Amino acid sequence: MRAKREITSALAERYRSSGRLEKGRILDELCAVTGWHRKHAVRALRPRETVGPDKVEAPQERKRRYGATVKDAMTALWEASDRVCGKRLKVMIPTLLPALEQHGRLQLGQSDRDRVLAISAATIDRLLVDVKIAASGGRRRRAGFYSAIRREVPIRTFNDWNSPVPGFCEVDMVAHGGTSVAGSFIQP
Repeated sequence: MRAKREITSALAERYRSSGRLEKGRILDELCAVTGWHRKHAVRALRPRETVGPDKVEAPQERKRRYGATVKDAMTALWEASDRVCGKRLKVMIPTLLPALEQHGRLQLGQSDRDRVLAISAATIDRLLVDVKIAASGGRRRRAGFYSAIRREVPIRTFNDWNSPVPGFCEVDMVAHGGTSVAGSFIQP
């Protein structure tokens, strides 16, 4: 273990000052010598900050790209779009954002506006998780509750609506007579 630390500390300074290709060679060399996976080797070579008198390593947090302003803007856009999913909201943002700004509902700086326009559908869903839970009264939907039914019934997503050719017709026949079809019923 001590030998691996010595090798890592010897390569760390060279790794930090190297270019992309040289970093790859250093990682290959370290992985071959220590038997580590490449990702572990990258983590071992990156610089760490120390905190406190006994030099404890501080956990390195990711820098947040989207702040409270962007989250508030996404909440307003989500409400204005009648609470659609992130995939549909992403497509609607270029239309909704100028309308909300024009009517005074949103006031964003240029950098926040660019971030809102560039946000991905998955990030929209991640940002709005707690907002969606609060909007539903604090209840989460149980995933997989009707999984057998979901497997049997084909459901179209918003991407599938261009597939039927013109003239295609699809009809669902449902009888509203309960358990018996005897007698006469009004058929819509």
